[in-house]
Amino acid sequence: MLKELARAKINLTLDITGIRADGYHEVEMILQMIELADEVELKKISSGINLNMNASGIVGGENIPTDEKNLAWRAALEFQKFCGKNFGVAINLTKKIPAAAGLAGGSADAAAVIRGMNRLYEMNLTENELCEIGARVGSDVPFCIIGGTCLAEGRGEILTRLAPVKKFNAILAKPRGEISTAWAYKTYDDNPAKNHPPTQEIIEQMERGNYDAAFKNFSNVLEGVALKKIPAIADCKRKMLAAGAKVALMSGSGPTVFALTDDDLTAEKIAASVEDVQIFTTKFF
Repeated sequence: MLKELARAKINLTLDITGIRADGYHEVEMILQMIELADEVELKKISSGINLNMNASGIVGGENIPTDEKNLAWRAALEFQKFCGKNFGVAINLTKKIPAAAGLAGGSADAAAVIRGMNRLYEMNLTENELCEIGARVGSDVPFCIIGGTCLAEGRGEILTRLAPVKKFNAILAKPRGEISTAWAYKTYDDNPAKNHPPTQEIIEQMERGNYDAAFKNFSNVLEGVALKKIPAIADCKRKMLAAGAKVALMSGSGPTVFALTDDDLTAEKIAASVEDVQIFTTKFF
């Protein structure tokens, strides 16, 4: 039995710069891995893929598929295809990351399976090869393989490592409701944002340790779209900022809002400020 942690991510920024010839959106995002993680256990079996999932700890877990539609399952299949071998694997997945939340929970699971199968079968694939497999599964998977802090471009699979940042507390608030990523991007196309995050300026500010200036420039162009469907996002942001958060922003296509602080007591205050939502208190990883 081999164990892997599948860590979630948050978007410190999310910008859409165009639509590609392949139909995907051209994006520019600063991504940050956090400690919140699903637990993945892998075991060799004679052949095939066997996925068992415990999602009782998260709201909506009963809606997550356990067949080939699950990204962990697809990751195992793509690993087999890449290696040209029928590496049998039994996957036990315990969900801790909320589903359909803008935190890349499914992508994190896929990344953990790819890393784990590489260890389980001692294939010694390079990080680039692991990311190549991950990109076949989903745009966020390569980042979930690499982790840390990265600039993501292309459809999200072109990654540039950024300097490590301060280990901020991250308080996550997930309002009720779900937002489909496909719906968010399609709706955005009908009403694109007028203001965009100055991504390179933010990177330079963080590299200099000037976080307060960087926070003022954080933005997510999908937030306006998501607010039309789940107005509670704005309420979460307002309450978290009033409780002392340095910044509060929606992650990914939402609806989860994250708030950052470098003070543990303030983190507790922020977590207590928001009602009627799922709350997760974690840290940058």
